[in-house]
Amino acid sequence: MHVPHFLFRSARHAPANTLWLLPDRRITYAQGAARVARLAHALLSRAPQRSRVAYLSANRFEGLEVYLATMAAGMAVVPMNPRGVAEEYAFQLQDSGASVCFYSEEFKDMAAAIRALAPSVAHWVAIGRGHAGDTPHESLLDGRPETPPEIGMEPDDVAWLFYTSGTTGKPKGAMETHRNLVTMTQQFLAAVTPDVAPTDVMFHAAPISHGSASCMWPHLAVGAANAFPLTLQFDAVRVLEAIERYRVTSSFMPPTMVNLLVQCPERTRYDASSLKNIVYGGGPMYVEHLKAALDAFGPVFVQIFGQGEAPVTCTWLPKAEHVTNGHPVKERRLGSAGRETPGTRVRIHGPDDAPLPPGQPGEICVRGDLVMRGYWNRPDATAETLRGGWLHTGDVGYLDEDGYLFITDRMKDLIISGGANIYPREVEEVLLTHPAVRETAVFGVPDDKWGEAVKATVVLHPGRSAGADELIAHCRAHLASYKKPKSIDFVDALPKNATGKILKRQLRDAYWRDSTRKV
Repeated sequence: MHVPHFLFRSARHAPANTLWLLPDRRITYAQGAARVARLAHALLSRAPQRSRVAYLSANRFEGLEVYLATMAAGMAVVPMNPRGVAEEYAFQLQDSGASVCFYSEEFKDMAAAIRALAPSVAHWVAIGRGHAGDTPHESLLDGRPETPPEIGMEPDDVAWLFYTSGTTGKPKGAMETHRNLVTMTQQFLAAVTPDVAPTDVMFHAAPISHGSASCMWPHLAVGAANAFPLTLQFDAVRVLEAIERYRVTSSFMPPTMVNLLVQCPERTRYDASSLKNIVYGGGPMYVEHLKAALDAFGPVFVQIFGQGEAPVTCTWLPKAEHVTNGHPVKERRLGSAGRETPGTRVRIHGPDDAPLPPGQPGEICVRGDLVMRGYWNRPDATAETLRGGWLHTGDVGYLDEDGYLFITDRMKDLIISGGANIYPREVEEVLLTHPAVRETAVFGVPDDKWGEAVKATVVLHPGRSAGADELIAHCRAHLASYKKPKSIDFVDALPKNATGKILKRQLRDAYWRDSTRKV
């Protein structure tokens, strides 16, 4: 069993159903599946099975065509975050050994910068207007068979190489297999969104390089439609307009996007009554924000918890459990990440990897067919993360007596801001390249809009000077903008232990002292 089967099965069973819903046209399952099959054949004419194919795309149906066709060709797709910078993209291309890279016209200038840093990529394909000499995406479809390639694929073949930041400052490629993604889809259909139907419309508000693509799978499995934003950047008014226009029933959104919709002054001008399932995750959703969202849109919210190493559906808090009617136990559970999904085990481990009893915090560990095969070309990191047969998530939490997971802290230094993963080491290394910076510690602090914001504490070299704006601009020049510090504190010295290690938790905890959650 492999995940592209969901698309081709729906094309056989419901060929006239809408697959891609656009402002000016619609593409049916029969038409869309034929396009995906033709593109899969084109990829196999350029690279052997099990090659890696990258894409950098705005939220366009062609980007998801690449995603689907790559898997249908028995290759591994490498989706790249549209909020990155050229150096990050080049690393992913070279580390993965991608032989083909697609880019949408919105990233034409970026593609030129990446190409200079990643000369190993053999084929560049443009979605829309590209550079002279690059292959137009549409031309790849000409004259190709409209049935999927007849190739052998195994459940544990890599389908998706998901790059997640690492504490070394270099991303690691989590190898998500067909088994992982089929399991995830089954978890959606069995538990997370069991009411998804062929008449549904899935709206891709969040980037298709991340959770939005994952939430597409159950909709493909039942023959539902996929709609796209009316603007390249998230704009609450345009999203509400699209929800009304397309009669959107489903979407995946990180908490930041949900909060922006709730706070939008024009929200009540638009009809959002079609909404049925808003799946949220990728960062902390504070209880008060969640209550405001429920007041604004009704009981349409489903919470999920997962990570690149175990996609999306480790635990879930169903829609029905968001309706509390003031019950104190149910109110408390709104602050949880729900319970483990069917077929997935969640356990809390102590420092010796022994399971801990209910109520006692430790590392959240996950086991099951949802868990990745390992990290691409990182055997040591794989052995450490998957030791004992359990995925060690690096998140700290506890299970209550009824099995509800409460995430309270992180063992690692990961910051999640607006649903995006940011590792402090990456930011620290850039700050330390500034000639005035002697030492620095970067960590996440509470932020009402983004969940967490990046904070830097800096010690300057004696006799040197630099302001916060200068250092933030320095980071912006070398990192994706969302990774730059939002604020900087200057101190004479950083707290350290006897071995000279910076006591980052001591700095961080001062900002989280009055918060009910630590992440």
